[in-house]
Amino acid sequence: MSITPAVKAILANYESDNPGVKTNLARILMQGRLGGTGKLIILPVDQGFEHGPARSFAINAPAYDPHYHYQMAIDAGLSAYAAPLGMLEAGASTFAGQIPTILKCNSSNSWAGGANQAITGGVDDALRLGCSAIGFTIYPGSDDCFDMMEEIKELSAEAKSVGIATVLWSYPRGGNLPKSGELALDVGAYAAHMAALLGAHIIKVKLPSDHIEQKDAQKAYEGTDWSKQSDRVGHVVKSCFNGRRIVVFSGGAAKGADAVYQDARDIRDGGGNGSIIGRNTFQRERGEALAMLDKLVRIYKGEE
Repeated sequence: MSITPAVKAILANYESDNPGVKTNLARILMQGRLGGTGKLIILPVDQGFEHGPARSFAINAPAYDPHYHYQMAIDAGLSAYAAPLGMLEAGASTFAGQIPTILKCNSSNSWAGGANQAITGGVDDALRLGCSAIGFTIYPGSDDCFDMMEEIKELSAEAKSVGIATVLWSYPRGGNLPKSGELALDVGAYAAHMAALLGAHIIKVKLPSDHIEQKDAQKAYEGTDWSKQSDRVGHVVKSCFNGRRIVVFSGGAAKGADAVYQDARDIRDGGGNGSIIGRNTFQRERGEALAMLDKLVRIYKGEE
C-alpha cells in the first residue's frame, strides 16, 4: 500500500527518527478505515489495572476476554489497539499482524495514594510481541513527575533505537495542582507541550475545559473566547510544536453517545488527529459499540 500525501506530511515532521520508527508510525497511520487520512482512532484497554476488572468489564461481560478487544478493534477498522503486557500476550499469536499494537509500559491502581505508576512492561516485550509503539503515562504536577519523566526518557530512547514509536499519556494531577485545575485549558496545553518536549511521537491528553488555572498564565489567555471546545483543541494542538506532533484526545468516563460524537467533531474541527477511546466503546454491547465506532470513523472522514 502506498503512503498517502497526508501521512507523508506527518512523517516529515519527525526529522530525527530512523526508518524503523517512521515505518511503525506509518503502520498506525495507514491502518483501518481511517488509514491514510492523518486521523486515528485507537482502542485503549488499560482500565482493568486502573479501576479493577468489575468496574471495567462487568457492564459488558464479554469484555473480560482480551480476544474481545482485539477483535473489536479489527472489526471496527481502528488504527491500533493499546493494552498492558498481559492483555496483549493473551491474544498476541491469534491476532498477530492483524492490527498495530501499543504496549502500555506503566500502570497504576485505584488503591495507590500517590500520583505515580509502576513500570509493568519494557521495550523487549514490545519487540517480542511485534508492537508498533510503547505507551507510557506521566502525571505532570505530581510529586513523582520527575521520576516518571526520567523513566520515559530511558524507555523512549531504547524504543527509538530499535525502531519503535512512543505514545505518551500526559495527565496533569497531584502535587500543588488542585482537582479543579486538572482539565484547565492552560494546564492541558502545558502537559501536552511537556510530552512533545519529552520526545513523544503520539501525545494523548484529555479534552480541556475553558477554565484557566495558573495565575501566571491568565494574561496570556485574556482577550480570547475559549468557549468553543474546537478552539481549545486547536490551542492544545498548537502547543505541540504548532501541530508537528500527532495529538489524540481521550474519551474519558462513560457518557452519552451524542456527547461522544460532539467531542469527535470538535477534535476534528480543532485540528486534532483523533480519539483514543476505551470505556465509551467496550462498556457498550458489541453491536452498539461497533455502530458508535462506525459513526466516529465517518465523523473523522468528514462524512457526518
